[in-house]
Amino acid sequence: MAVHVSIHDVSPAWEREVETALEMTHAAGVRPALLVVPDFHGRAPLLAHPAFCERLRRLEAEGHEIYLHGYYHRAGASPPRDGGSSLRDRAAWLFAQKVVSGGEAELSDVSRDEARKRMDDGERVLREAGLTVRGYVAPAWSMPRWVLPLLAERGYAFTEDHTRVYDPRGGRSRASLVLNYASRTPARLLSSVAFCRLARPARRLVPARIAIHPADMRVALLRSETASLLAWARGDFVDAGSALLS
Repeated sequence: MAVHVSIHDVSPAWEREVETALEMTHAAGVRPALLVVPDFHGRAPLLAHPAFCERLRRLEAEGHEIYLHGYYHRAGASPPRDGGSSLRDRAAWLFAQKVVSGGEAELSDVSRDEARKRMDDGERVLREAGLTVRGYVAPAWSMPRWVLPLLAERGYAFTEDHTRVYDPRGGRSRASLVLNYASRTPARLLSSVAFCRLARPARRLVPARIAIHPADMRVALLRSETASLLAWARGDFVDAGSALLS
């Protein structure tokens, strides 16, 4: 089955680590999608870094797809006031922010109107940077049910979450294995390494995604494991995320 590779959290805040990931992926013969954050954690506005924007334009010209990846890639310290107030809603927010991510599940933290505004702003930033947006991926893959219709309204043909890839515009989806690492704690690091090793055979049944996070590049073990994953998938890479839906 096909394998799609992406680099998440592409931002001037992670410039060195993104370049390390690009070196690894290019050596493996793949052009990963670049998930660009317009203002990572509110401290790295993309347009304030023209050299980084130029680098992204060159990569896009070489065949790398550009996806919008939230706006801040950061959530608040508590659920939004206009969000659900039930125990279930609170539990869902806690799971998204404390278990799935380290307070970065941006779309699980905002209203639909605020999400629409951040998408508008994010598209504008990437457009002003000279980039063409080919897809949208929610930070931490956390997508409330209302996100897919919102993406369909905007004409997006690719998005993804933990278990599936989607064509919102065409109303299609497909199960997909995602392989990625977590380095926030030693336990998460080791468990994610174990999962990525054990889950590889599932690619016989469904297409796979290798998601590289810049923080991975700071850990020698994860650099080695990422190189191993890329070698394992070599020969089955697709450059377009939408190809996983075929």
